[in-house]
Amino acid sequence: MKRKHLKSLAIAKKNLVQGSVIATIIAATPFMFNIYKSVPEEKVWDTFLFTYQSEVWQDASLVAWIFIGKAIPLLLLLIWFFTNRHWWYHVLIVPIIMYIHQIFGLFNDDQGYIDEFLLIYMIPIMAVVIPSIYLIRARIFYRINEAEKSFEELEEEFKLSPKNFRKRLSDYF
Repeated sequence: MKRKHLKSLAIAKKNLVQGSVIATIIAATPFMFNIYKSVPEEKVWDTFLFTYQSEVWQDASLVAWIFIGKAIPLLLLLIWFFTNRHWWYHVLIVPIIMYIHQIFGLFNDDQGYIDEFLLIYMIPIMAVVIPSIYLIRARIFYRINEAEKSFEELEEEFKLSPKNFRKRLSDYF
């Protein structure tokens, strides 16, 4: 009995720490957005870690501003994806892939315009995700019609049990 109590205390402590880290990251996003202001408005940005030369954009500060504008929503979507327990959370993969594609496009020196032809790359992902979500939704509504359960009860039934980050990541790779 004592062992179960200690184990549940350890799990509660772990959840409290993880929740605190996630809440701190979310609360810090307005401050993270202003990081671009520390980047010089020059073509070449030289730091002790790396040197960045902006060929297409001609301004490292502009590139940092665009990058931060894409990276913060991506970070928030990833947090939402890995902490969501609802049956529809897989649909979040679509905007996550979209933001990842835009960030890679930003640093591609050969590409002159960001966000161009994104739909072509998104169609295969959407072709898998959207029908999957529709089938799950259809299954829920079928069960509503066959059973005497409410939509909330069925949604609760389809919620996934909490997993840690590694277990969720291993489900996909």
